[in-house]
Order: sequence, then structure tokens, then C-alpha cells
Amino acid sequence: MKSFSKMAYPYVVWMCIMIIMPMLMLVLYAFTVKGNDILTFQFTLENFARFFNDTIFPSVLWRSLKMAFITTGLCILIGYPTAYIFARMKPNNQAVMILLVTLPMWINVLVRTYAWRGLLGYVDFSSEMRVYVGMIYNFLPFMILEIYTSLSKIDPNLIVASHDLGADDGETFRRVILPLSLPGVVSGITLVFLPAVSSFFIPKLLGGGQYVLIGNLIEDYFITSGDWNFGSAISLIMAIIILISMYVMRKLDRGAKEAMD
Repeated sequence: MKSFSKMAYPYVVWMCIMIIMPMLMLVLYAFTVKGNDILTFQFTLENFARFFNDTIFPSVLWRSLKMAFITTGLCILIGYPTAYIFARMKPNNQAVMILLVTLPMWINVLVRTYAWRGLLGYVDFSSEMRVYVGMIYNFLPFMILEIYTSLSKIDPNLIVASHDLGADDGETFRRVILPLSLPGVVSGITLVFLPAVSSFFIPKLLGGGQYVLIGNLIEDYFITSGDWNFGSAISLIMAIIILISMYVMRKLDRGAKEAMD
């Protein structure tokens, strides 16, 4: 067993180089002033104070959170019935429908978003509505697949037993199917909310630069303005929000699984 554990060393090195070191650099830039050299660092909280003291940046953050919540909610409303219909089909038909859902995902997400940019050019939508369309289109398959996986694992005998005990279809759904499918819903929320709250290319391409989210601010300060210190502070704030969201989703997922047991 010890000899096999050595096979993990390359992955640990890769994780340190590609994840830990960039995060340390991000923290270092966020807490230092612009123009430091390697030997002298001037630590400060000015970057964070700048973010919260200016009314524009918190409003952009709130807009990003609002869009992520609405996108996630709409994906649940669309994805759950779709996954439920798939789960009740014959096995061969299920495979075809899942293939149709995953087929667009074989194409690069930028190509798909550019395609929607061309299609939405013929529709009189606001910039916000265009961004919502792009968000839902790109993230809805994750919600459908997670809920479908959870629904397909439900033992049919439980549904039969529910009917035998006198429950109708509606009551069976509320008391048996919905509780057992909650882990899939929670996993779908995680896969939709986290990328939606930090997305930057979808609002950039479909919003026409008129609908700015927090991801666009980070991109602008790193690439356009060259202010890596303030961009790192915004990124660190977003990282904390994402970690809190992951913690909450993990708690909900654990609670859903305990309810199943």
C-alpha cells in the first residue's frame, strides 16, 4: 500500500504548483500595495476598503449574486420536470434524451455562446435578458443530469409500496420521490450557482459590455487596468463567498442524505 501511495506524489506537486501557489500569490497581491518589488512589501487593507467604500463594487457583487440565484432557480424549475420525464421513460429512450442534453456540451462553451450572440441579435431582448438566456443554456444540462441521476437511483418498489398504502401520484411525489431526489438537486445547485456567480465571458459576449458582473471586474483589473492588487482583493472576496456557498451546499447535501437514510 505504501508503494502505491507514492504514485500520488506527482499529483500533490501538480496541486501545489497549479492551485496552492497561485492562491498564495493572490493573497499576497490582495494585502499589498501596488508597485512592490520582491524584497520589500508594504501590507495594507486599502484594497478591501476601496471595494466596500465605493458603492459601485458592492452593487456589482450583489448583481452577480442575484443573477446566480435567479439562474439557479430557473434551472431547477426547468431541469427538475425535464429530468423527471426522462427518468420515467423506457431505458432506450432515456439514453437518447440524455445524449441530446449532453450533445451541445461537446462543443466549446465559447463557440456556443457566440452562436447565441448571433441568434439573439434577431430578438429585441435587453442586455440582462440576453445574459440570462446564455447562463441558463450553458448551465441547465448540469442541473438536468444531476437530478436525473438521483431520480434514476430511486427503487421503483418504493413507489409501488406508496401506492399500495393508498397514496396517490401527488402524495407519492411529495413524500417519496422529492425527498429522495434532493441530493441531486443540491448537487445541481452547486454545479450551477458557483460558475454562474463568477462567470465573465457570458455577460461580456451577450451583454455587449452593458451588463457587468463581478467576473468582468476581475478580468478588467487584471488584464485591462493592470491593477493586480485590487483585482486580487476582488478575487479573494469572491473566493470567500464561493467557499461559504460550498460549505452551505455540503451541509444541505449531508442533510438530504441523512433524510434518505
